[in-house]
Amino acid sequence: MRIAVIPGDGIGKEVTAEAVKAIEAAAAVTGERLELQTLPWSADHYLSTGVSMPPNGYAMLRDDFDAALLGALGDPRVPDNRHIRDILLGIRFELDLYVNYRPVRLLDERLCPLKDRGKSDVNFVVFRENTEGAYVGVGGRFKAGTPDEIAVQEEINTFKGVNRIIRHAFEYAVARGLKKVCMADKSNAMIHGHALWLRVFREVAAEYPQIDATQMYVDALAMFLVKDPGMFQVIVTNNMFGDIVTDIGGALQGGLGMAASGNIHPGRTSLFEPVHGSAPPLAGKNVANPMGAMLSAALLLETIGKADAAALIERAVEAAVLAGQTTPDIGGKLGTREVGDWVAGKVRAHG
Repeated sequence: MRIAVIPGDGIGKEVTAEAVKAIEAAAAVTGERLELQTLPWSADHYLSTGVSMPPNGYAMLRDDFDAALLGALGDPRVPDNRHIRDILLGIRFELDLYVNYRPVRLLDERLCPLKDRGKSDVNFVVFRENTEGAYVGVGGRFKAGTPDEIAVQEEINTFKGVNRIIRHAFEYAVARGLKKVCMADKSNAMIHGHALWLRVFREVAAEYPQIDATQMYVDALAMFLVKDPGMFQVIVTNNMFGDIVTDIGGALQGGLGMAASGNIHPGRTSLFEPVHGSAPPLAGKNVANPMGAMLSAALLLETIGKADAAALIERAVEAAVLAGQTTPDIGGKLGTREVGDWVAGKVRAHG
């Protein structure tokens, strides 16, 4: 199987290198035949060529690769973030990666900012609709830069988009023996678009009587995530709310350096990435936490049917956390490369 590797910008290059170490170690143990190809798409590439990605880039990912691993994107030398729109958002939209999958799992209670909370209290997933909502770029500005400026940003919701992400959440719960699915919306204020979410959720929930299906306004959901995260198993919501809710989830599990994600279209080429930014001031200092990238690599392997290899990486990352073999942001003393070496070594030892 072929995996595209897009290291990106800033610390993205560093954490991706450690994720690749973990993939290669897991593949060596399990005997998987994986071909990894690095693609240069980044701010450096854009600034040197004027091209963020080639004209056939989306088709190449779709047709020539089984999955893609992305580091992080963002560089102050590209102030309008053109290359991010083309690479990250472009891949999401052009490949129709409608499922944004964010597992939130606490590996050690000392990492949780909430008092008296353990692993069983922070163990849920968030499914965020990934191709619609407020991020599609519909709208515009009139009289920009003047006192009369008007800015319009529209949220797009379709039955197709809402229906398929909600169904995915229920199917995920059923497949894993989970009992609770919660949808977050704001239908009390956003009475048109979110009325659609509410209708579809109720219709789909009726098809899964074994699931305890609940609906919350997103502000209430955010409050309960902090108050009692253990009440959630599967959360499904729209693009912008999911973006916000998953940052709360990242904090609950020890910070964004621990958070993994997948941008998925089931059965098609999908994209996996840690959720932190490129952090240009930290680039090259060997301090970035690579665990989110390594756990994203595990999600990638799981999604392409390499569950044994994925489990090796997940167990090795958890072992590193429990042994304190981590970067300083979560209490350790190791650098990025040293954490990667420790995890890769643990993967090989499990073989």
